[in-house]
Amino acid sequence: MFKNKINNFLIVISICLLLAKTDEANSWGFFAHKKINQMAVFTLPPEIIGFYKKHINYVSEHAVDADKRRYAVVDEAALHYIDIEHYGVYPFDSIPKYWKDAVKKYSEDSLKAYGIVPWHIDKMVHRLQNAFEKEDLNLILKASADIGHYIADAHVPLHTTENYNGQLTNQKGIHGFWESRIPELKSDTYNYWTGRAKYIKNPTEKIWGIIKTSHNAVDSVLTFEARLNAIYSSDKKYSFESRNNTLVKVYSIEYTTEYDKMLNGMVERRMREAILTIGSLWYTAWVNAGKPDLNNLKNKALSDSLKQTYVKEEQMVLDTSKIKELKGH
Repeated sequence: MFKNKINNFLIVISICLLLAKTDEANSWGFFAHKKINQMAVFTLPPEIIGFYKKHINYVSEHAVDADKRRYAVVDEAALHYIDIEHYGVYPFDSIPKYWKDAVKKYSEDSLKAYGIVPWHIDKMVHRLQNAFEKEDLNLILKASADIGHYIADAHVPLHTTENYNGQLTNQKGIHGFWESRIPELKSDTYNYWTGRAKYIKNPTEKIWGIIKTSHNAVDSVLTFEARLNAIYSSDKKYSFESRNNTLVKVYSIEYTTEYDKMLNGMVERRMREAILTIGSLWYTAWVNAGKPDLNNLKNKALSDSLKQTYVKEEQMVLDTSKIKELKGH
């Protein structure tokens, strides 16, 4: 038993080292994803906040599982973004908001090729509702953690564009700059109190509203950085920091601070919106499930099978033969 625990611990440590070396792992950064899920718990109403507080460590720690699966599970990457420009100049007027209609119009393969995050979030809301209906602790917690991740991703402007890393405008690296470097340096000053979660009558419309708002910010994200880059020399734009005993090149504190000012707090606003949306959709799924009494679950624990699922997923990540080059959303 002790040997198994040591082996599992080594697996987790190895994964952290592997992911720390990859740009793709930085969807909001591990810290930000965990923080967003954690703070979403405190938006919940009295009827369910007790349940989520009890499991706050779970929904926080497992907020990054979806990013880990990107390296091991086929089609996982497509669940994190949508290249909305692919659907025309005015995509929100023509793209079907419901999955079956979208598949009928474009085909499933085509949709997956350009990302399906809004449809997947919609699916996850129903999955969480079903878990509540079954009063299945394992499914509730897993779905809650995962849905938080995808909702957070949908709040990132660069998750809604083909120019996801500035590769089309000579701004390569801007993805991690916006969603990882800024929160890394500024998150201690953010106000995470968003008010109480609310019941969302039409989750599908809410989800697509998030995508539209995120996409409308893409121009600002790219334009402001381009302007800043034009007046900064390379030695002032970048600096070097020691991470995991390795000296790495990062955006300088000065450059990051100036960019954040130009964005007028956009990153903080999107984090706050993500927190409130996650809490609201957790609550909505519970209400739609008939408001089951979650006290019935207070003496239940995570199943061994779910724990083994995580160990297997982590082992798959370590198998580098399964790691493929991913689109960088």
